[in-house]
Amino acid sequence: MNQATGYSRVLDELYSLQKYGIKFGLSQTANLLAGLRNPHHGRHFIHVGGSNGKGSVACLLASALQACGYNTGLFTSPHLVHFNERFRINGQPIPPREVVGLHENLRAAVDEREPPTFFEAVTAMALDCFARRDTDIAVIEVGMGGRLDATNLITPLVSLITNISLEHREFLGDTLLEVAGEKAGIIKEGIPLLTGVTDNSALELLRRSCLEAMAPMFHLDRDFAHRDHGTSIFFSGEQLHLDQVQIGLRGRHQRRNAALALAALDILVGLGWALPREGIEKGFLQAQWPGRLQQVGSSPRIVLDGAHNPAAMAELGRTVREEFHYSRLILVLGIMEDKDASAMLEALTPLADHVIFTRPEYPRAMDPHSLCKRCPHPLPSQEVVPFLPQALDRARNAAAEQDLVLVCGSLFTVGEALSHLHPQDYPPES
Repeated sequence: MNQATGYSRVLDELYSLQKYGIKFGLSQTANLLAGLRNPHHGRHFIHVGGSNGKGSVACLLASALQACGYNTGLFTSPHLVHFNERFRINGQPIPPREVVGLHENLRAAVDEREPPTFFEAVTAMALDCFARRDTDIAVIEVGMGGRLDATNLITPLVSLITNISLEHREFLGDTLLEVAGEKAGIIKEGIPLLTGVTDNSALELLRRSCLEAMAPMFHLDRDFAHRDHGTSIFFSGEQLHLDQVQIGLRGRHQRRNAALALAALDILVGLGWALPREGIEKGFLQAQWPGRLQQVGSSPRIVLDGAHNPAAMAELGRTVREEFHYSRLILVLGIMEDKDASAMLEALTPLADHVIFTRPEYPRAMDPHSLCKRCPHPLPSQEVVPFLPQALDRARNAAAEQDLVLVCGSLFTVGEALSHLHPQDYPPES
């Protein structure tokens, strides 16, 4: 069996685990890790949770740590185009042959009477990968929630909760406090918590959780000074004092994400980690996070963004108003069935001159006709195009040179759009 065939077989086996759905609980992942000889024990991690921005914060942290000379791992989800994007070592996805090897290790650890879910399996593979690569530190993004997320078996140096908004209600709860309670589950005894949460009730819940766990709590807006300098930021903490840090990620919201990442690095310095200013600045400038305000075309300009809940859509709308200049805005929208589509459409569609409702080729994607009906207000112009590639072609053909085409609604939508618009750089994964 050649390498390509072996990798394809592994992906088939992993994706087949999706039939087991989403199961909250840590026992199955603990059993998998025990079968792998607990590769996470004795290793250094940063754990990043929250409703929005956690992927960007994780990316910035990993880029800075790498630039400071550390052998750095990064585990994020979902991937945009290729499965191996989930596991990065020093900014690069691991090669397919390594995925095959990790999967062989995983299969040997699985009890067939208790098959893992997809995310449980992938999390175990990630932690095994970082142990085998002997990373100095790995940044781990929470999959969903926190308390019962498969990633919550690690013991990090710092736990981080970016923000909290209503999401995944069928799993995390119908109120902000219920969601906050699930996010607070990553707080561990004696481990510092850093947060950028602004809702007072959610913040109070985090404070109580930290008191119970005797965990120091740091708040971005209380314990650190930070402000925007145009596209850069000023930051001052207990250890780090940085002026005009340039950020490789576009958008006003990324400056707050960058401040959170700097605050986490400040805490690490306090724990004895050597993080020279030059390395931090280099890492932040070089950070790349595809699918987040990523421009992939000009004349007309085409921008992709993975905003996938109401809060993220509202922030995307503010960024579009403040940072983009265009004649008309054409939206291409593909949203997952389990999202609050009406609130997402309410947040962004008022800016649009024309909206194309579509869907990526993914089982959880909402039917575009149903999506169109969820729009809470009349639109100037709209149409339904059932398949995303045709919707993208339709948008390009309908746009004039000075128009902006914005593709958003889901990371699955963005990933498929990348493959269609730039097949040489992002060839689709079979």
